[in-house]
Amino acid sequence: MIPGAFEYHRPASLDEAVTLMTNHGDEGRVVAGGHSLIPMMKLRLAVPTHLIDLGNLADLKGIRAVGKAVEIGAMTTQHDLIASDLLAETCPILREVALTIADPQVRYCGTVGGNVANGDPGNDMPAVMQCLGASFMLRGPKGARQVAARAFYEAAYFTARKDDEILTAISIPLPAQGHGYAYEKLKRKVGDYAIAAAAVVLAMDGGKCKSAAIALTNVGETPIFAEAAGNSLVGTAVDDGAIAKAVAAAKAVAKPAADMRGPQDYRSHAAGVMVERAIKRALTRAKR
Repeated sequence: MIPGAFEYHRPASLDEAVTLMTNHGDEGRVVAGGHSLIPMMKLRLAVPTHLIDLGNLADLKGIRAVGKAVEIGAMTTQHDLIASDLLAETCPILREVALTIADPQVRYCGTVGGNVANGDPGNDMPAVMQCLGASFMLRGPKGARQVAARAFYEAAYFTARKDDEILTAISIPLPAQGHGYAYEKLKRKVGDYAIAAAAVVLAMDGGKCKSAAIALTNVGETPIFAEAAGNSLVGTAVDDGAIAKAVAAAKAVAKPAADMRGPQDYRSHAAGVMVERAIKRALTRAKR
């Protein structure tokens, strides 16, 4: 439970942080809140020789409206999401999800950027960001670029971020006014990773679904954007038959592993139950 030896860096600017990442390559790791990386270091699952602390970079903190999107700095904490009036008005699913993560002590320190950049399939925010159509803003020695959340995750703990890049912010298109949303999470105890979880965002018009997105947490090597499941709701009244089709489509792409949380069949069934519950609760919130 003791990390390997490392050299500690605390850059005063983003440019300095990028330079450090460039110089140290895959031997360097950035740390934000530390609630993902530090436990891995203690278990020797991660053994960086250079630790680059982003705590001094105030520019990476904050929640702001930018045109028709909301931009969240990577160093923004889960508690900041919960307390944000802007998100409560425009994108309330983020507050709902943040309240399911760990416990208050962790949420005061754990960052949104760390949660989405780590590539841990058990983290809650990645699937929600896929559901919302978010993009991740990356900065490296060659400049800035954006990667869609739906294209970011490649395998467990492997993402599209390059070794010399830092995730700086998340950009989320403003959901339609009056949209419905829900995040349903089955877990063994408070603060635990999900056995299975589902995010749903949908919009209704004239009693019919005009858009829907569904994503799954911790039932595969990566968060899963269940595109066919969401598309199956579009044009329907989101009645029992439509919901059953969406559940079946979501379960078809879920590939959970058997682990301490249960066998594959149980976790796949749990994913379907979470999808059904999330759709039904999102529907009750949607303006029709």
